[in-house]
Amino acid sequence: MSSTQPGKRKSLSKTPSAPSKKARKSGVPVIWIQHVNQELVPGSPGWQIVPPLDPLPDEIRIEKHFNSSFEETALEETLARLGITHIVLAGAETNWCIQSTAYAALDKGYDLTLIEDAHTTGDIELDDGGIIWAEDIIKEFNLVTNWVRYPGRTNRVISVDELDF
Repeated sequence: MSSTQPGKRKSLSKTPSAPSKKARKSGVPVIWIQHVNQELVPGSPGWQIVPPLDPLPDEIRIEKHFNSSFEETALEETLARLGITHIVLAGAETNWCIQSTAYAALDKGYDLTLIEDAHTTGDIELDDGGIIWAEDIIKEFNLVTNWVRYPGRTNRVISVDELDF
């Protein structure tokens, strides 16, 4: 089983930078998480955050080594320091990092808003020749996330256009 290269990610978004722009306009902190591994080496072209998702110099950047942005990172401490209890989630890869981070956020007691048209992934080619299309992966995760319930927490799935801080 393999997925497409990072440059071949598919997204339902026509405006990938809109969530961060809306957050900035409302004075909401934007935190950038970057995965680091053997293929995503800091400073390498594949590791770079792609335009138009250009972080501002004063925005927080956290490196991670596991799917969940919470696992062995400073994210939880950073959120506590900033008084953040509600996470608005967008990014890559839907079926790995976004999914793991969404469930971890809810498990840890955060409220969650998933931006349905601001997360990406690639097609998955199965050993039997079948393909799970990226668009289907994204749609399925949006649907499931909308159904998930945790006591004392809220979660929702909305479009970039519906996002308001």
